[in-house]
Amino acid sequence: MRMTPAQAQDPFYIVKEEIQDSLRKKKKARLGRHKDGQRTKSNSKFHEFLEMDMGRGATTAEEDLELERRLAKKLKVKKGKLTGPDDGINTLFEGLFSEIDPDHEMDYESDLLMTAESPMPDKKKKQKGKHSKLHAEEGGTDDEAGTSNADKKEKQKRKHNKVQSGGNTNEEPNSSEDGKKKKQKKMKKAVEKETTEGEETKQENDISEDKPVLSSSVNTKYVPPHLRATANAESEEVTQTRRRVRGLLNRLSEANVESITEEIAAIFRSVPRSIGCQVIGEEILASCARGPRGNEQYAAVFGAFVAGLACLVGVDFSAKFVASLSKIFEDEYSKEDSLSLRNLTLLLCYLFIFGVFSSELIYDLLNELSKRLTELDVATILTVLQCCGMKLRGDDPTSMKDFVLGIQHRVNEIKTRPCGSQDDKSKMNSKRMEFMLDTICDIKNNKKRTKEDPTHHTRLKKWLQKLRADGILLRGLKWQKLLDSDKKGQWWLSGDLAELSENVDFVATKISTEVLETQKLVQLAASQRMNTDLRRAIFCIIMSGEDYLDAFEKLLRLDLSGKQDREIMRVLVHCCLQEKMFNKYYTVLASKLCSHDKNHKFSLQYCLWDQFKELESMELNRSMNLAKFTAEMLANFSLSLAVLKSVDFTDPVQLTAKRIMHFRMLFEFLFEREESLVWNAFTRIAGLPELELLRSSILFFVKQYVVAANKGLTGKFKIMRKALDNVAGVLM
Repeated sequence: MRMTPAQAQDPFYIVKEEIQDSLRKKKKARLGRHKDGQRTKSNSKFHEFLEMDMGRGATTAEEDLELERRLAKKLKVKKGKLTGPDDGINTLFEGLFSEIDPDHEMDYESDLLMTAESPMPDKKKKQKGKHSKLHAEEGGTDDEAGTSNADKKEKQKRKHNKVQSGGNTNEEPNSSEDGKKKKQKKMKKAVEKETTEGEETKQENDISEDKPVLSSSVNTKYVPPHLRATANAESEEVTQTRRRVRGLLNRLSEANVESITEEIAAIFRSVPRSIGCQVIGEEILASCARGPRGNEQYAAVFGAFVAGLACLVGVDFSAKFVASLSKIFEDEYSKEDSLSLRNLTLLLCYLFIFGVFSSELIYDLLNELSKRLTELDVATILTVLQCCGMKLRGDDPTSMKDFVLGIQHRVNEIKTRPCGSQDDKSKMNSKRMEFMLDTICDIKNNKKRTKEDPTHHTRLKKWLQKLRADGILLRGLKWQKLLDSDKKGQWWLSGDLAELSENVDFVATKISTEVLETQKLVQLAASQRMNTDLRRAIFCIIMSGEDYLDAFEKLLRLDLSGKQDREIMRVLVHCCLQEKMFNKYYTVLASKLCSHDKNHKFSLQYCLWDQFKELESMELNRSMNLAKFTAEMLANFSLSLAVLKSVDFTDPVQLTAKRIMHFRMLFEFLFEREESLVWNAFTRIAGLPELELLRSSILFFVKQYVVAANKGLTGKFKIMRKALDNVAGVLM
């Protein structure tokens, strides 16, 4: 076929003609082989790979474009870069095409698009489909030669067209160039739409999958190990412990409070202390606050249970429980839940009645409520005064007086307000306000009500007395201190002080000094022949106590069993005698122990008898300290003069010089007190017939060795003689 001048200038038409010629040649060759009876054999994969490697197995433009699209989708290629998780491959290919040939990629793609989507007649398309089938069956050997020849001819035609377009300027060059540019732009836009749509859908899926991972890695905060338990769900062990505690608390009553307290104490010891305090405290507060309207008996049983459990497991449990109770109280107050608030108020009052904390906390709460004096505040104050008003008055009358004056001042302020609102008038005219003021007047005038009968709950009080509940009293608690967000001064929260950055240096120095002091005390205890762990512990407590109350509480926390408590008085007397100057700290501590438990009184008496036997070999300083210690114990009535019955003051064999000097100092120290005290001290042994020999021997010794040496004590001697004859036991 002959070509027109326009067709000769069109490269697309030339390529089409060459492809059609190659297809005709291959068809003729195939038909010729079939006629000869020859069967075509397909090449193996290895041969196909060799052909592609050597450049003979060139694929068509459509197949190459389709393969490139599939690879772009699978590899998530966008703008020449791999998207998705960054594995470092982009850095390897970065700038590769720009260094070799920046326009190579675009020219290659445009050539493929031009050859793939050029318009063809229907017959030629069918021939192309047959050509692709033949190529798959025969391995494409003939096609390779045809395509290589076609490429050579195409290059020659392009050179020829350039020469013609340069020489023949009159043959519509502009129209052909404009048409080429328009076709190329349309083809590029179509291909870009297809590729970008596929990549966008793929990227949206990838981004939707990757976004939560990225956000979680960036926005999540570090959780310390001691807070991870609260962030996660409760473990099975905690859930089981909570279920057991809840079942026991549901059966709690005044009849079985002892057994249930022991069972819950065993559960508390089987789990970590923090978990035990949290679980038991939450279950108690849930039973009291979220339950129905609780009566005073219900609150009394739970208050006694908390006090008994604190005796068994330690005062840190009761301190944490009171702190949790105060926070829930404020939460319920903000919700204005009067029913729950009344239940919590009753529980708080009975914790005070059973000796968990002192009256300072209740007075602090009453003062906070009296400042607002709303309807809910009046109801809460009334509940407190009805439940434990007289006990508050007996414990601290001065604070009760201040509270009453504060209430009266607040009421008068509301009454005399010039532009009082309707709410203020309704407050003053309410029956509850009138009843509260009447109750305050009754407490002020010391009028008891039937609800505050001291005979109530005697069984619970006797049980707590057996557990020595006097040693669990929490002193110095304030309502605002319990609600402090900074947790300053809350000693029951172990380790929280060290978390504050400004206190780190202080705590570090304090710990180092305490360690040094403890080491010194241990060395001192060893030098004082404290040969057992118990004696060393008692020695360190007595010598390191801030005051006698601090030492007393620490000694009670030792929880000594059997005859171990006898060591307390022995160590205390030993420390007192070792002092260079007499210190009344030991007598005050000994008096506190004797008033707490009579066993300490008997232990001290036997300890003094042992010391009296060693007077002959005792140093002068120790003998003087012993005389002052005994005189102080007699003066504060912790001991009676019956402690001297082991000494025979009429036997001249026993009355050596050192013994005479010791007992002479004892009676002189005793006579230095006021007359009423001397009268009462000697009257205590006046009416007992078994102490007749002791009375006569004391009278002889004082007359012979004390008054004869110091005539100024004659008046006290006469008072002593009259007191010893006071058989009726009348005290001054």
